[in-house]
Amino acid sequence: MKNQALISSILIIFFLHHSTKTSAQSPAQAPSKPTLPSQSPAQSPDQPLVQAPPGKARRKSEPTNVTEILEKAGGFSIFIRLLRNTQVITQIENDLNATNPLTILAPTNGGFSELKAGTLNTLTNEQKVQLVEFHILPTFITLQNFQTLDNPVRTQASNTKDYPLNIITDNNSVNISTGVVNTTISGTVYADNQLALYRVDKVLLPLAIFAPKKISPTPAPSPAPLKPKKDTPSSSSSSSSSSSSSSSPPSLTKPASSKPSSTSASTPASGAVDDVLDESDGVKPTVNGMVMSFGVVVAIGAASLLG
Repeated sequence: MKNQALISSILIIFFLHHSTKTSAQSPAQAPSKPTLPSQSPAQSPDQPLVQAPPGKARRKSEPTNVTEILEKAGGFSIFIRLLRNTQVITQIENDLNATNPLTILAPTNGGFSELKAGTLNTLTNEQKVQLVEFHILPTFITLQNFQTLDNPVRTQASNTKDYPLNIITDNNSVNISTGVVNTTISGTVYADNQLALYRVDKVLLPLAIFAPKKISPTPAPSPAPLKPKKDTPSSSSSSSSSSSSSSSPPSLTKPASSKPSSTSASTPASGAVDDVLDESDGVKPTVNGMVMSFGVVVAIGAASLLG
């Protein structure tokens, strides 16, 4: 009996000692799962790159800063420079300050790089103003409302005849045509209840400035005037000989003489040639002078004989 009681007390003491040691140890913790970096949800095409502040956060005396919004969005530095150089940004700020709604189609730097080198430098100051204003619509248009517009869409450029802008929607795509280039709205930069800024990947070139020049047809050459034919040497010689023969005086031929009678020796025969041509024609009177000389000689001889 004593042995059983001793064994039982030993077992009780061992059990109590083991339970006390186990309860003093803290349970092992489960390994923690590795934390994954949080991923931002993908941006939808109509989600603005720059969020509009709450309506109460903007004071009425300060209009929306368009250039600041474009700078935050990035990739519009050339368009920002044009807005400032042409002072169109002042007109935009005045419209926004007067609570006038606007929609701006802002071309990216990539759109300007597609232009031929030196294109902007060839424009006058007035043409640069018209080019920038061609990207501004004097109304607030959401992406869903583009399909309600009537073409050609009115811009702040001169008129819709010289500056036509046609906008056609196809499902969720907004297609723009100027008559020179075609492009689409590739994203929303900013939108509130007064101003909408959209990104386009090409510069909107208006017809009034960038219309292709018409090449006029080249007129047919007029027929060359007929030149007179040059005389051949044979014909010229024959014509000169004929003209010389026709213009030269008739040659004086001495008639065949029979022996003259005594009467004919002293006086010239009837029909004798006097002065046929003048000295100016190069012919001297010869026949009459010879007869006179002969008569003088005969008279002198007769006088000498009689004397």
